Amino acid sequence: MSVKKRIVFITGGARSGKSRFALEEALRVPGRKAFIATAEESDDEMRERIKRHKQDRGRGWKTYEEPFKIADVLGEIEGHYGVIVIDCLTLWLANVMQSDLDVDVEIERLMLALAGISLPSVFIVSNEVGMGIVPENDLARRFRDLAGRLNQRVAAAASEVYVTLSGIPLKIKG
Repeated sequence: MSVKKRIVFITGGARSGKSRFALEEALRVPGRKAFIATAEESDDEMRERIKRHKQDRGRGWKTYEEPFKIADVLGEIEGHYGVIVIDCLTLWLANVMQSDLDVDVEIERLMLALAGISLPSVFIVSNEVGMGIVPENDLARRFRDLAGRLNQRVAAAASEVYVTLSGIPLKIKG
């Protein structure tokens, strides 16, 4: 009997409980656990945030810190874990946009990696950024548009999709 691949996409606003929900759900999955962290320690506040996230995960997780090439990390580790959490796609997208990498190429690479993954469970966290005002500058509008398109593609590929509001996860697909 083959194990069905489970891709769970979790989106919502800032501090809405996305990461907490992803970790809680991932803990229900048997097997070794990996966490792909896309944040970079760019300032004191972000260093403290990353430290808190690591403490929240506890010792049962192997963390891979990768702000740019998450498709490569997925390819390298996917046979070694029962569950992988990627947190978060919008930070990853911002990192890629600020680098010399081609954003469209990296998004395609991520989508191909997700399509080809064979392990039972992947949880993907992303911010929903398109529900506010229209940004006043080109870069912010480009980010919002790219994030919206990326979230749509990942949601379409996912077997389950949740949106979190005020700490409450709502299942909207699957």
